[in-house]
This record gives sequence, structure tokens and C-alpha cells, in this order.
Amino acid sequence: MIEEIIKEKTSADHLLYVSLKYTKTCDVILNLLARWKSLIELSFDAVIEKRIEDGKIPGKPGSPKERIEFMRKYFKKFDTIQNAVPVYIFFKRVPDLNKTREGEFRKNVNLKVIEPRRTTEINMEKLGEYAEIVENFVGEVRKILAN
Repeated sequence: MIEEIIKEKTSADHLLYVSLKYTKTCDVILNLLARWKSLIELSFDAVIEKRIEDGKIPGKPGSPKERIEFMRKYFKKFDTIQNAVPVYIFFKRVPDLNKTREGEFRKNVNLKVIEPRRTTEINMEKLGEYAEIVENFVGEVRKILAN
């Protein structure tokens, strides 16, 4: 399972550091967010499976919403995992939300995601913040799976 997680992370890193650098389009940003979402889902599943094997979690969650609740409940002590949960929820919602594109093919490419109560601007700086959260999360997942 860790191999799949690393493979997803490598693909996401390539999108962030290579594809986005040269194309500067909002489509690459959307693909990157989808890749991170997939990476976090794989990690959640791997960590939950590991905890079930160790006997620390009673059973496997049936739905994605239950999986999020499991992560919040059984991994309270892990700040990096708790930080990744709201980011994951946002990534999951992005495809269904309204979006506007600004500055495509330019240095300041910006994707505005319009939510009912707020607007989130996803630019290079924001992607850097997300990348740090995901990086720390993957590091924590590796530690959990190694034990």
C-alpha cells in the first residue's frame, strides 16, 4: 500500500513542480487537487487497515463520510492527520463548486473556487501551503505504516 501512496505523491509532485511551472493553467491545478485527494484517500485506507490489523480500530468504515469520522476520532493525537482532514474535504468538494480562472498562462495563475460562504483563491502560494500539509501528512502515514 505504501508503494501506491508514494507513486501518487510522485505524480502530484510532478504536476506541481514541472507541469504547472511550464503550462500555468487552471486545469493543471484541478488535476493536482484531484491527485492530492486520491493520495489522501489511499493513505486514509492504508492507515485504517493497519490500525484494524493491530486491533486498535473495531471495524472498517462503510462510507467516505464514516472514513473521515474514523480519522477524526481514532487519530486525534496526530496533528498532521487532523490538519489534512479539512484540506481533503475541500479537495473533495472542488469539482462540484463554481470556479473562475484568472491569469492563465502567466506567472500569477489563479483559480477562484466559489463556495456558498466564501471564495478560495488557489494560486502558487496556496498550492505551496497545501503541498506542505500533504508532505507532512504523508510523512506521518509512513511512520504509522512502518510500526
